[in-house]
Amino acid sequence: MLNCRELTELMTDYLERKMSFRERIAFRFHLGMCGHCRAYLRQMKLTMSLLGDHPPEPMPAEVRDELMARFRTWKRRT
Repeated sequence: MLNCRELTELMTDYLERKMSFRERIAFRFHLGMCGHCRAYLRQMKLTMSLLGDHPPEPMPAEVRDELMARFRTWKRRT
């Protein structure tokens, strides 16, 4: 059985229908048992429906560079 952390890691695959039958069953079983994860799934679906039709805005180069620097530092610490 999946735990909550595993479910959140698989959320995108579930929403994009990229799971095997067995994975979907395990995912849905957990959802049936966990109200917190059901709420998280509803939030994700709502977010996708609200933002799905908007084209992404280009990220300024200085913001991208700062994010990349922070990710590199974070990766070394973990």
